[in-house]
Amino acid sequence: MLSILTFYIKNMVLRFHSDEEGIALTEYLLLLGLLTSAVILAVIAFGDQLGTTWTAWTTFMSTRGGPPVITP
Repeated sequence: MLSILTFYIKNMVLRFHSDEEGIALTEYLLLLGLLTSAVILAVIAFGDQLGTTWTAWTTFMSTRGGPPVITP
């Protein structure tokens, strides 16, 4: 059973390595990881300012009184 599983995993890795779609998928996953870490680092670095800005925006939007009325 273990040899069948080892053969399957080895075959899957070889197919993934030779397949160009696998390479593109790897590039997209690396890019996604970089973007995700950049967002997390930005939230950590600017968390307090983001909270203050979010509060200011919610106050601004709540005092607007709703969407503008368009009269024909």
